[in-house]
Amino acid sequence: MQAEIITIGDEILIGQIVDSNSAFISQHLNKIGISVYQITSVQDDRTHILKALKEAEANADVVVITGGLGPTKDDITKKTIAEYFNDTLKQDDTVLENIKEMWKRYVRQELTQVNIDQALVPTRSTTLMNRYGSAPGMWLEQNNTIFIAMPGVPFEMQALMSNEVIPRLQQRFKLPYILHRTLMTYGLGESMIAHRLKNFEDNLPEFIKLAYLPNLGKVRLRLSAKGKDKDNVNQEMSRQIKALLPLIKDIFVGFEHDHSLEELIGKQLSELGQTLSTAESCTGGKIAEQLTAFSGASNFFKGGLVSYATESKINLLSVDSSLIEAHSVVSSQVAEAMAIGVKNLFNTDYGISTTGNAGPTKGDSDAEVGTVFIAIATPSGVFSEEFHLGNHRTKVINKAVNKALELFEKEILKKLIN
Repeated sequence: MQAEIITIGDEILIGQIVDSNSAFISQHLNKIGISVYQITSVQDDRTHILKALKEAEANADVVVITGGLGPTKDDITKKTIAEYFNDTLKQDDTVLENIKEMWKRYVRQELTQVNIDQALVPTRSTTLMNRYGSAPGMWLEQNNTIFIAMPGVPFEMQALMSNEVIPRLQQRFKLPYILHRTLMTYGLGESMIAHRLKNFEDNLPEFIKLAYLPNLGKVRLRLSAKGKDKDNVNQEMSRQIKALLPLIKDIFVGFEHDHSLEELIGKQLSELGQTLSTAESCTGGKIAEQLTAFSGASNFFKGGLVSYATESKINLLSVDSSLIEAHSVVSSQVAEAMAIGVKNLFNTDYGISTTGNAGPTKGDSDAEVGTVFIAIATPSGVFSEEFHLGNHRTKVINKAVNKALELFEKEILKKLIN
């Protein structure tokens, strides 16, 4: 089965927002065996929307539409969909009651006509109840093609997709079984890994594919299998992973399991009953941001400090000024002092620190642009490594974040193995 995604909104086309909805929808369709044929972004324009709907109907079994369902005049998707189906709009009383309840509980303002009109849906549609917003989802069918329209607000769309759309599609169609297993590697580039795995990849069964997903110092290896026999797919996937692991044992850090490296670190620290804090200079708090991006982070992450200026390293982290004078602010000695300082400040088992020159100018140090020192203070000591990460500021920062997490994950794995 094939699907097409249509995102509606000028804000996407002018780059005001990033289209994260399509990625979420694609992932969830793929998991149940529906391949995405095409993703199309269109303006809030009647003619453009009608053209996109017609083309999608010719291409796909399922058309998923997001955006343009708000209460303002520029949100024309609902009316245009009704026109495409030669239909009219009617009030859905259940949706209206949901809107009234939301306004009573959360908005506490007068319910205006534009809000009431959110309860209008095409007469031919099946309403998908939106529990987190006023715009309902809509399910329509025509010429053996299913059209699903959802609001563009990400958390509203995601709830509808998970609770309404996916279960209905699974109930409606007999879909193939798809299995993905993603292995995370750090420290070796995509081309070198591909060279190492050439024979392995050449000998994979036809129904299993290997994809390389590189990102600034880390490469995810995704094995994807698709078939009708679930047991056969699972058994063969296990065999291939067993064959793959010895080939990447020096760079393998764990399975993704739909979780990021930060979540994996959090899980491992929680299992060990240990805690972490961060002192960041050149990375500006991005390590802490990633570590706290999911619930439960407070179990292992106790705090972070952005010690950007030299005086903050001295005053807040107790870095000895003589170290800075002797070695400069971008040095292994200062990085290690920062890691120890933050570990002591927050009374944690581990401390991670970064200090470097992301560019474009040299700042408080004569270190070359792209030079970064990362240190990790452990219960038994402290160590640091020096990296040269290029001359593009954004890449230097993001690579430094990835390298810091890589180093820390390797340190945690030692504890888990021992």
